[in-house]
Amino acid sequence: MAATLASSILGFGREVINARFYGTAWEMDAFLAAATIPTILFGIFNGALVSALVPTFSEYVANGDEDAARRLGSTVFNTLLLGLTVLAALGWMLAPSYVPIVARGFPPHELAVTIEMTRWLLPTIVFTSLAGVASAILNAHHRFAASSVQGMAINVVTIAVVLAFSARLGIYALVIGTGLGFAAQLSVQLPSILRARLYRPILDLKHPGLQKIYEMLGPIVVGSAAGQIAIFFDRHFASLLTPGYISGMNYATKLVGFPQQIFAAAVATVIFPLLASQFASANRTGVKRSVVMGLRVVNLVTIPSVFGLIALGRPIVAVLFQRGAFGPTATDLTAGLLPYGAIGLIGVAASIVLTRCCFACKETRWTVAISVFAVVLNLVLCVTWLPTLGARGLLLANGLSQWAQAALLLVLVFRLVNGFDWKAVAGSALRILVCSLAMLAALHWIAALGVDVPPTFAARAWYLVGELAIGAFVFLGAARMLGVEELGIAARMILQKFERRLPSPPESREAPIA
Repeated sequence: MAATLASSILGFGREVINARFYGTAWEMDAFLAAATIPTILFGIFNGALVSALVPTFSEYVANGDEDAARRLGSTVFNTLLLGLTVLAALGWMLAPSYVPIVARGFPPHELAVTIEMTRWLLPTIVFTSLAGVASAILNAHHRFAASSVQGMAINVVTIAVVLAFSARLGIYALVIGTGLGFAAQLSVQLPSILRARLYRPILDLKHPGLQKIYEMLGPIVVGSAAGQIAIFFDRHFASLLTPGYISGMNYATKLVGFPQQIFAAAVATVIFPLLASQFASANRTGVKRSVVMGLRVVNLVTIPSVFGLIALGRPIVAVLFQRGAFGPTATDLTAGLLPYGAIGLIGVAASIVLTRCCFACKETRWTVAISVFAVVLNLVLCVTWLPTLGARGLLLANGLSQWAQAALLLVLVFRLVNGFDWKAVAGSALRILVCSLAMLAALHWIAALGVDVPPTFAARAWYLVGELAIGAFVFLGAARMLGVEELGIAARMILQKFERRLPSPPESREAPIA
């Protein structure tokens, strides 16, 4: 979790640096459009490969067949190296054909730059996939250090290249930094694999473990792809809007995703092995209690986060991003989108916990079907709201589709475990909602005072810290008065995370470009 926290903070620092040098200019829009395909593939491979490969490798390791495990890992690594290199080459040649689909509304000059940047970023597909395999091999052998720092490596390299070369290379410093960051993601893991002699230059296509991987990988890839396709639709439709909206949506989404990456993913990590062991031992009562606990803790984090982002959207954006190329206009644009992006935070965080429960109960078919339905719903809502609401409609469509996915997963889990104490979840959510409304009222009261904050970073940051402190004080005070038990539960779960030394889940590792 410490590595995940450091990676997330560095990732946020990366966004601050990007805002400083590129703001919401059309070049940033072009970069994000060019990064769409690698970003989607990152989301699919980095999570799906780890989820499918770790159990298979672990089975061989647990049975003492280290040689079979090494042969399988090396075969998967080498197969992907060869196959994806060919795929990246084809992508380079065909870029003028598919990039206009993503960047549909870009003018010719911007489209040409987007195609060129896409070609620069295509090798990252190879690095992403191989890094996922490397993580799976290391995790199966109970080696977590190297794979846990890969997110830090991505962000450090990207930030360093942008700071060093942005003045000379412009937006291409970010392109090169991103490519080198992906390479670093793989590079930090290779020494551990080589020292442990876990890699061989072989291709054993008749290895029996390959069939097991194929069987597991299919549903996971479909589910992961369904979740990532929303990025494509966002970039596709936003390209039809005024330049700057793709970038503004990206900054707003990163702000909204921060609490989910840190807290919801950590809760999912702690609860997943617990759910799996309880289901395996036919302890349905324990599964029910664990699901309820997970949802209650997630609500404790996400509900006040939504209200905080809505009330303090503009000062947060101003403190984090407003400098250099990111001026007041960009701040207004991003802050105006932030409430619409925040709506889906509760739904997506709950979905992480519920999806983990479905996987622990060995239910993949309906889980994937629900993910696909959420994508279809998102597409329909995007088409419906784009003409009238623009980028706000795209974010609103994302949020409502995530809520729909969470609701359907809740029904599925309810059936899988033969019911659970939904009244406890609803009662908890209601108490947390009341506390969050009290916090919102306090923040609105502060805003109504009309304090004239000097337009310096130090003054804005200090005032924001004060607002956050008052909001937290009001929320915690109300929570104590209403007897919100989740405060103690959350503290115990975080301590368990450190005590058990669990690896961070794939959901907490974000692509350095999305």
